[in-house]
Amino acid sequence: MSTNTPSQPDHASLIVNGPDQEGLVAAVADLLARSKGNIVSLDQHSTDPEGGDFFQRVVFHRTDFAAVKTDIEADLAQTLEPLGMQWRLRDLSVPLRMAILASKDDHCLLDLLWRHRRGELPVTIPMVVANHTNTAEDVRAMGVPFFHVPSVAGPDKSASEAEILKLLRGNVDFVVLARYMQILSSDFLREVGVPVINIHHSFLPAFIGANPYRKAKERGVKLIGATSHYVTEDLDEGPIIEQDVVRVTHADSAEDLRRRGADVERAVLSRAVQWHAEDRVIRHGNHTIVF
Repeated sequence: MSTNTPSQPDHASLIVNGPDQEGLVAAVADLLARSKGNIVSLDQHSTDPEGGDFFQRVVFHRTDFAAVKTDIEADLAQTLEPLGMQWRLRDLSVPLRMAILASKDDHCLLDLLWRHRRGELPVTIPMVVANHTNTAEDVRAMGVPFFHVPSVAGPDKSASEAEILKLLRGNVDFVVLARYMQILSSDFLREVGVPVINIHHSFLPAFIGANPYRKAKERGVKLIGATSHYVTEDLDEGPIIEQDVVRVTHADSAEDLRRRGADVERAVLSRAVQWHAEDRVIRHGNHTIVF
């Protein structure tokens, strides 16, 4: 397993969200002060101070945090839940476990592995699962276990999905689709039990199917981009985490568009993964608040 991850010993993230009301910021600050926690960063957002929704992310330092985490959780429950607030507390010294699903295209997969090796992503990578074997040598050279689960022909993918679920279940905290060119079933998404993050070109719903960059060239597009989002049962309609675009011209070939699109996909996916791993993303309905 690849374990080259940045460490934040004795640091924790606290995410709070719920109905906006007076005194929330003070309540959280007082609670952390009682716990001898030192706030090192704080972000918050309200959709409307009167009847809106409140979102907050706090990172704090507390010496020997692991030893007092349970006590802080009890205080959070007693303080925030009567106010109708939801919360989650995580020890940032323990990186999330990220599995990657991939197909033949390797640009997003290798970029994530490279960034992780450089210590840029606060995750561990217990496995890469791919339905082709062309990336196996590169993945294993990075010290990451590689598993080949071929996709069977036809609409019924239940057998291959069952094999992937055996590998993932209990071993990962989230899954990244690094240009994994298979549609995941509703049953798979329910059973995997962890968030799934996807990346795709931002032409959707236009230029659906194969060769989107060739189709874009034929239409004379002037902007190309990428979108990273959480996967839901509604195909490519989950809450968006990050997007970006680059400008192109009539002089760019379809291959130029594909190459530049791959650059954007790499950057957008890596940012989405980093923000998720750092607890910067709060899902709210079908959109996100990203601190």
